[in-house]
Amino acid sequence: MIHYSEDKRMLEYGLMKSYPGIFCFSTTRHGGYSTGEYASFNCNNYCGDVMENILKNRSLLCSLLPGTEKELVIPHQVHRAEVRVVDREFCKQPESLRASLLEGVDALVTDVPGKCICVSTADCVPVMCFDTKQGVVAAIHAGWRGTVARIITETLQVMNRTYGTQGKDVVACIGPSISLEAFEVGDEVYTCFEQQGFDMQRIASRQEKWHIDLWEANRMQLLDFGVLSSNIELSGICTWKENADFFSARRQGIASGRILSGIMLKSV
Repeated sequence: MIHYSEDKRMLEYGLMKSYPGIFCFSTTRHGGYSTGEYASFNCNNYCGDVMENILKNRSLLCSLLPGTEKELVIPHQVHRAEVRVVDREFCKQPESLRASLLEGVDALVTDVPGKCICVSTADCVPVMCFDTKQGVVAAIHAGWRGTVARIITETLQVMNRTYGTQGKDVVACIGPSISLEAFEVGDEVYTCFEQQGFDMQRIASRQEKWHIDLWEANRMQLLDFGVLSSNIELSGICTWKENADFFSARRQGIASGRILSGIMLKSV
């Protein structure tokens, strides 16, 4: 069951909290340094916020994470299905090369303790996964384009090829994002999902326009990989409806803050 931290800066996931070796969260809008449409806990530096405030917010977030050795690893997302493995070799690289390797990436996977892998969203779907057997975590940004490209499936396959991950060993959380009721789309978006073989009766409904259920479209990918339904936690929080607590680009515009969702293996 999801719950807020005492200071309301973070949303934490009950399913993940049952595993003491990891920490998983999504930030809220509260308790940071940013102002205006970025108020106040924005940690994303690709949406127009003042860098000084971003750095203060990131430092604050790091102070809230468990362990003594910890680092935020944040990619520059582009709504595709590129997955990057943050392994020990990656961590040895100079900062400039690491930044290059994080360019155009929408999902991260790691087995390195203390590396908090993160994705930024403001209506798109953040999905965090933990392989309880192999000790591997993943953070995935699934916008509608990434969902159509089956980025969840691609990430789980990367985990399988790299670490031997099996669906039955995975627990997953689907974080705050836009709901079916709020996600109105044009016919062209509906057609994209239909052409890629999604069960449209299950994920779409017609009102004045089509509405797409991104939560279910991504949950289905987890299930198809063999993740047990009981091992998937859905926050059920719609960013468009609950914009007072979570950033929503549809409500605020692109020049606004972003939720940061992260997962890490705790360092000793």
